Amino acid sequence: METKGYGPRGGAGGDGPGGTDVRRIDISMPLQAGMAAFPGDPDFSARRTRSVDQGDPYNLSTLEFGSHAGTHLDPPRHFLPAGLATDQLDLAVLNGPCVVLGVDPHRESIGPEDLVRLPVGTQRVLFRTRNSDRWHASPRFFPDYVALSLAAADSLLARGVRLVGIDSLSVESDPSGEFPVHHLLLGHGVPILEGLQLYEAPPGSYELACLPLRLTGGDGGPARAILLPL
Repeated sequence: METKGYGPRGGAGGDGPGGTDVRRIDISMPLQAGMAAFPGDPDFSARRTRSVDQGDPYNLSTLEFGSHAGTHLDPPRHFLPAGLATDQLDLAVLNGPCVVLGVDPHRESIGPEDLVRLPVGTQRVLFRTRNSDRWHASPRFFPDYVALSLAAADSLLARGVRLVGIDSLSVESDPSGEFPVHHLLLGHGVPILEGLQLYEAPPGSYELACLPLRLTGGDGGPARAILLPL
């Protein structure tokens, strides 16, 4: 999918069918110093190692960040030693029609009851919770993010969903450290797209374009993700 002309907040315009203007919505977090990181994950840093201002013929930077920085994909390898790695995933699963499902802003977690409006046959779902408004207001990490419950994850599997995305840096909030939602979804081969910025993406149907970095044996993949309204 061609993407061009991004505006300052990630949206883009382009010529669609019949000459109509089609807005492509960038739902990726900018990678930058001071950005939020999940507690315990490496911080992002960028250091200019070649600089035109310092007399070098070109600019070049050294980047340091974790494999789950910003908007990123969790492949099965993230929790399962023998699971598929980032570079082994079927890109057809990560790209195609999807539903951005709005969750009541008063909800503290996503349960099966929040899935009643999910169209039958949906294969890719991105959850838009009150997290999106909070990311829009401030890039700082907040521990009380809305996450997916185990019951909702089980219901998604029963519905045949193949990709789950959410507007938080983790799909679940689990103080026990057992991570049952990750184990359930990834154990069934369902990759998880985390760290989405959905403030500018109203609930509805879209075409998702998602390309994680092709990291050999990767346990995660920072990704650029874009939505095109259908």
